Amino acid sequence: MKKIIFVVVFFLVPVLVIAQASGGQIRRKPQTSSSSKPSRTQTARRTEPTRQLTAEQKSILDNIAYNMVYVEGGTFMMGPIADEKWKAWDQEGKLHRVALSSFFISKYEVTQEIWETVMEKNPSSFYGAKRPVENVNWEECQVFIKKLNALTGKKYRLPSEAEWEFAARGGNKSMGYKYSGSNNINDVAWYKNNSSNMTHEVGLKKPNELGLYDMTGNVLEFCQDYYEVYNENPLTNPTGPTSGFFRVYRGGGWRSSIEYRYCHISARQPIPPTQIYNYVGLRLALSY
Repeated sequence: MKKIIFVVVFFLVPVLVIAQASGGQIRRKPQTSSSSKPSRTQTARRTEPTRQLTAEQKSILDNIAYNMVYVEGGTFMMGPIADEKWKAWDQEGKLHRVALSSFFISKYEVTQEIWETVMEKNPSSFYGAKRPVENVNWEECQVFIKKLNALTGKKYRLPSEAEWEFAARGGNKSMGYKYSGSNNINDVAWYKNNSSNMTHEVGLKKPNELGLYDMTGNVLEFCQDYYEVYNENPLTNPTGPTSGFFRVYRGGGWRSSIEYRYCHISARQPIPPTQIYNYVGLRLALSY
């Protein structure tokens, strides 16, 4: 009997002491409600490893910002100019006045080493680290840009059609050349007559007045806009229609022919956003 009483007292005394120290109430560890538990999504987000770039990969992406060219805003006539009207495609529409704010655009087309650093794959037909990436569609370019911005903290994007054409013409420094940077296409472009039916490393031809390379040749380039036919109305910072079935690509490429009007600066073509060609790539822009 004494042994039983001793056991009860032995276990009861600490409890009473704790209760007295807590104002006469026994404090218990609060129950964790199911709503306060981390969700599976939250847990996965915490445990998902952050991608680490090598020093070489970081340098490749850092060079994108280094090679962005400032384009001072201005006003220009967009569309087929006087000496281009005879060879203009119907979809180029009417010559019209466009006013643009300042922006940045890349000196070079996006290369395969940049694409592979971001996307961890290279879909191109004509392999070469410094060659432009191709065999990508417009939607894949949007995924690429989203990942690139996450890795760099920048806000890169595709240029609008108006930005692209203004830059290709040389911006406010334009000398009125027939092609982007020269009246002699062989000086500035890889096209059907000199490309040997393939792409070439970016930046090997002469740049235009703004220091931009390959805007007439090598690969054609996606723009951000939905496709529409121009009218004669003046516009300020146009970005195209808000919806549509087609996007747009601009410029000449390695398989483009001057005889069939593909290389003049105002040339433009509609393209489904999921369509892939080995002569279409991209160039990056950045708002000022």
